[in-house]
Amino acid sequence: MQATTVKLYSLEYTNAKTYWLAILFVLGNIALPQLFHLVPQGGMRWLPIYFFTLVAAYKYGWRVGLLTAVLSPLVNSALFGMPLAPALPPILLKSVLLAGAAGLAAYRFHKASLLLLVGVVLAYQVVGTLGEWAMKGDLMLALQDFRIGLPGMLLQVVGGWLVINHLIRK
Repeated sequence: MQATTVKLYSLEYTNAKTYWLAILFVLGNIALPQLFHLVPQGGMRWLPIYFFTLVAAYKYGWRVGLLTAVLSPLVNSALFGMPLAPALPPILLKSVLLAGAAGLAAYRFHKASLLLLVGVVLAYQVVGTLGEWAMKGDLMLALQDFRIGLPGMLLQVVGGWLVINHLIRK
C-alpha cells in the first residue's frame, strides 16, 4: 500500500466550513460508538469515539480535529451516558492529543501513509496512557487501550488511511 499524495487542508476558525465539517465528524463520532456498543465491550475494544477525530484532524487540520475531539465525547456522554463522566477526562485528553498529533503529521508530511498513521495512533495512545495513569493513579486501568483496544487502534490506522486516501479525496 503505497502512500499517495492527497489534498490535505488546514482550515481556520474564521472559516464556516471548519464548523460544518466538525459537526459532520461529531455526528460520525456519535453514530459509530452507538453501533459498536451493540457488541459486548465494543467501545473498549474498538475505540470508536476516536475514529472520526483522526480523520477530521488529518484531512482538514488540527482545528477541525480539536472541535471534533472535544465535542464528540461531551455530546455522547450528555445524550447516551457513554462515556461515563469519570471516563471523560482521559478520553478528552486522548482525543485532544490525537487531534494534535494527526494535524501535525498531516502538516509536516503532506501525505497519509499507514506508517504515519501508526505513528499518530501510537503517539496519542502512549502520551494519553501516561496522562491517564497520572490522573487515575492506576497503571492497569491506564493500559486498558493497549490491553483491550488493539483492534480499535488497528481500525483507526487502516480505516483512517482508507477514508483519508480513498473516500474523501477532495
